[in-house]
Amino acid sequence: MKRSNFIYSICLMVLIFFSGNIAIAQKDIKLKDIWSSPVFYPKMVGGFHSMKDGNTYSVLEYGNINIYSYKTGKLIKTLAKSKKLGINISSYNFSQDETKILIPTETEKIYRRSSKSYYFVYDINKSELSTLASKSKNKQSLATFSPDGNKVAYTRDNNIFVTDLNTFKETQITKDGKINSIINGGTDWVYEEEFAITQGFEWSPNGDKIAYMRFDETDVPQFTLQYFGNLYPQNYNYKYPKAGEKNSIVEIYVYDLKTKENKKMDTGSETDIYLPRFQWTKNNDILSIQRLNRLQNKFDILLANSTTGKTNTLYSEENKYYVEITDNVTYLPNGKNFILTSEKDGFNHLYLYDMKGEEIRQLTKGNWDVISVDGYDAKRKSIFYQSAESSPLNRDIYSVNLKGKRTKLSSRKGTNKAQFSTTFNYYFNSWSDANTPFVYSINKYNGKEVRILEDNKQLIDNLKKFNLSKKEFFTIKDPSYKLPSGKEVELNAYSIKPSNFDENKKYPALLFVYGGPGSQQVTNAWGWNNYFWFQMLAEKGIIVYCIDNRGTGARGEEFKKMTYKELGKFEIEDQIVAAKQLAKLNYIDENHIAMFGWSFGGFMSTLAITKGSDIFSTAIAVAPVTNWRQYDNIYTERFMRTPQENPSGYDENSPINHVSKLKGDYLLIHGSADDNVHYQNALDLITALVDADKDFDLMVYPNKDHGIYGGNTRKHLYRKMTNFLLKSFKNKN
Repeated sequence: MKRSNFIYSICLMVLIFFSGNIAIAQKDIKLKDIWSSPVFYPKMVGGFHSMKDGNTYSVLEYGNINIYSYKTGKLIKTLAKSKKLGINISSYNFSQDETKILIPTETEKIYRRSSKSYYFVYDINKSELSTLASKSKNKQSLATFSPDGNKVAYTRDNNIFVTDLNTFKETQITKDGKINSIINGGTDWVYEEEFAITQGFEWSPNGDKIAYMRFDETDVPQFTLQYFGNLYPQNYNYKYPKAGEKNSIVEIYVYDLKTKENKKMDTGSETDIYLPRFQWTKNNDILSIQRLNRLQNKFDILLANSTTGKTNTLYSEENKYYVEITDNVTYLPNGKNFILTSEKDGFNHLYLYDMKGEEIRQLTKGNWDVISVDGYDAKRKSIFYQSAESSPLNRDIYSVNLKGKRTKLSSRKGTNKAQFSTTFNYYFNSWSDANTPFVYSINKYNGKEVRILEDNKQLIDNLKKFNLSKKEFFTIKDPSYKLPSGKEVELNAYSIKPSNFDENKKYPALLFVYGGPGSQQVTNAWGWNNYFWFQMLAEKGIIVYCIDNRGTGARGEEFKKMTYKELGKFEIEDQIVAAKQLAKLNYIDENHIAMFGWSFGGFMSTLAITKGSDIFSTAIAVAPVTNWRQYDNIYTERFMRTPQENPSGYDENSPINHVSKLKGDYLLIHGSADDNVHYQNALDLITALVDADKDFDLMVYPNKDHGIYGGNTRKHLYRKMTNFLLKSFKNKN
């Protein structure tokens, strides 16, 4: 070979080598990528609705409501366009005959789940858009079509109204609604937060009656939030019942649109109870009402005659811990049976009953939990549900017929969530796993995949440009991990290591925790935000761990409810034991172990830096409960009973009583307008820390609620936490 050709070849090889490296060079994750750009945001399928024919579905695409075929995936037609209507369509609901669409606009958030809007009604056949109510009046909430589509019921100013869509005449159903006093047709703060219910009214099957809830919250203690930014703060007052305090008195009424009369349903003489759910049965005259005692360990289903108000008890259940409230009660079209879920055999399972309250059979059984019910198919006499049968980490879709024969429908390992068509011939499936973004598909009723709607390939390709590490699952076992029965258990966990992980090096560790009753963080599902922050920390040489302690969900009643009356005790013991085991690994720096948590997780991380200060060097607590006496009564009493009954349970594991043990670096973060975990929790903890002469770091976000978001807030928050961690680890070298 000639020298010139040889040199040329060498140069070419070098050029190819470096070009290849440049081509595959991977980016580091920046906070701006997570919080200030759409880099990591997946594509979603928004506004999915099955049409009544069961063969087509609607989705919201770029402000248009489009109709597609389940079978072919072809666009059938466009029903409405934002630009043409002159309003922004962000959500919508059809009338039952699908000739009209309700569209909320200018929506304002109230609390976590509630909102108010100006509603429009779009008549598809006439191509006419009308306002539901005059804009000169306040915004409306919970607008709902009547079964015949000729009326819409909604709430405004704590009262219920009905608009006739033929005349657009508004009729006021209730008149005693008053802020911080009487709520008609909606729910109070604590029902919304802890029972996940905002709509407190429902049309009867024939549309001639409206059942509704009436809350009298007059005697509920009031809490005041302050909003800053003007010369004087603005006060916002609302009713918030803390543990042991008075609740709203809740009643159920039925309004007859023909007679214009209200009838109160008999729910018993005891008023210090909860009525967390109600629904019409298949009989237009019979209303089903769920009743729960104050301790939440006795549950009844009442059947009420909507004309007389008289009730009889259909079903009763008592539990030595507490009864979970769900939306899993299903009345079958035959009018003779209903299905519900119960944990009475130790795991959450499906049961078939007749309308006399007699159990016919248990439909599912095993050492695993049914998670949710997706619907009943009358044609195939099968109920569809989501379960954790294969693993507490996974979610699969199953069907079971009324004889108890089960069929697994989902085939992808990970987290599946189904939404069935009206005829149950098809379902819309959302799937992901720990390392794969959402895949949306159309499947047949037997699970066979018909078509992929969105596979997020663009995002997957984009993620290849970054230094991402696989989330790896493992278990932690220790003799101290025992259930009340004496059975030893392993805790599920995951880790995210640096992409260039070297087992011969020492790494600091961050334990991410939530840990609250029935919750799960260790699941085979994809997420973003925290996930990408953890990846960023891994890039900076921090190993991130997450352990689901005893008390978390999808592992049966004994595992979940063993923390009863002692919130925080076993949970933090588990995390401390796990941290000590991790510290023994040859690649973990035992002097650099931190914990981060939000809400219940903030409660846990504060316990970690106090009760666990011998192993945890650093902790970040965002919006933590610091004393369970400060939190709402439905949640707290469900797990702790009242402070009057269980004072030691409240006090012995509240971190505010353990501040003297703090030794490491502690960052406390709270939003000043947190309507859920009040900023009062942080202030009382600060007082205790100062009295104990303990140093700590504090960050308060003015006017921010429990989510601490909006504008540049999240980016600022995560930069603050990142810098605090890096500084803490550096200072301890």
